[in-house]
Amino acid sequence: MASSESCSPTVPLLLPSLFFIFLLQFQTSVSSVSSPQTQTFLILPLKTQTFPQPQAPSSRKLNFQHNVTLTVSLTIGSPPQNVTMVLDTGSELSWLHCKKLPNLNSIFNPLISSSYTPTPCTSPICTTQTRDFSIPVSCDPKKLCHVIVSYADASSMEGNLATETFFIGGSAQPRTVFGCMDSGYSSDSDEDSKTTGLMGMNRGSLSFVTQMGLPKFSYCISGHDASGVLLLGGATLPWLGPLHYTPLVKATTSLPYFDRVAYTVQLEGIKVSEKLLQLPKSVFVPDHTGAGQTMVDSGTQFTFLLGSVYTALKNEFSLQTKGLLTPLDDPNFVFQGAMDLCYKVPASGASSLPVLPAVTLVFDGAEMKVSGERLLYEVRDVRKGNDSVFCFTFGNSDLLGIEAYVIGHHHQQNVWMEFDLVNSRVGFTDTSCELASQRLRMTP
Repeated sequence: MASSESCSPTVPLLLPSLFFIFLLQFQTSVSSVSSPQTQTFLILPLKTQTFPQPQAPSSRKLNFQHNVTLTVSLTIGSPPQNVTMVLDTGSELSWLHCKKLPNLNSIFNPLISSSYTPTPCTSPICTTQTRDFSIPVSCDPKKLCHVIVSYADASSMEGNLATETFFIGGSAQPRTVFGCMDSGYSSDSDEDSKTTGLMGMNRGSLSFVTQMGLPKFSYCISGHDASGVLLLGGATLPWLGPLHYTPLVKATTSLPYFDRVAYTVQLEGIKVSEKLLQLPKSVFVPDHTGAGQTMVDSGTQFTFLLGSVYTALKNEFSLQTKGLLTPLDDPNFVFQGAMDLCYKVPASGASSLPVLPAVTLVFDGAEMKVSGERLLYEVRDVRKGNDSVFCFTFGNSDLLGIEAYVIGHHHQQNVWMEFDLVNSRVGFTDTSCELASQRLRMTP
């Protein structure tokens, strides 16, 4: 999903001296497939939930059967109703399930909220601020702004645009625009039932970030204890090491395969250990249609590369791990439809993994190193004899029909990620996200 331009004058802006801290909640499951003023911290409680079965994000972004979703909990409406929303930097429109259906455990009920206001078709919000939606809005029989959001896995949600009061860390944000969805199709209804909706965090005019007028936001995802922290706004954190920045890439014209409001960065190369893959730089540059952009996406679990680059990485990683790992050698097994480099590992699991060559993503001005347990992911409901199955955590975009490189949140674990909208850049640095969460909890 995408949007652009400035925010509606009806949308309140967040005071720049105030920023919020959310504790990120993971939903895990198993699948086969500086301001001179005083800064205020507002903290929401953290919970960890585990589910027995195998995320809900936006068009032109990946939304197949993710095993892990990053969620935040907040309250909405008058009187407030508790909701849980998937945090998605790859989507624009935030939305909530608004109609009780058999497969949904949590919905937002607009009928009992006095602050809920549906958006009419004639509203500027409907007529001008939805222009980057992949499916044009329409007018329903009640003359309300009707919206459909679609996903790469053929999932879709349908309903009306509306405004409502969102309570962020106890502070009210009235007239926040969102989608109140009453129907749709999900490729994974079991997973969809675990949350109330989605929080769109890209650079579009109707994204949550834009509506709050945030200069920047950051998050940090722990690799082990299923915890994390989301910070909305800028803050000086003396215990955090220097961030390495890469500029956002923007398109001045509309291109069919380029999401103009995504967090697009320039991937310039990939190294295995210190060996740079021998690939022409042109393969990392979007073509005349916009295909080939590189997006940083919290709503996608793993990282996906265009076919030729994926194949080169797969071959080099296989070569450097020969004798260290035992290939699965099952051509019919493709994890999540796009990850076909898998291995048999003794039943003791990750603890028995050897030291593996790191994979480094080389960006314009910065590098992100993926090492250790982040390189392989255990497919927990699949066994080969007495062995567990682990798959390489990079996948082939071509197998998903996606014309883009996508940097997923699995490779952002224990990395402080900052999205600086004022300076149009993304910054990151390695850190202990568990420790970061603890430090922020103790901050007055």
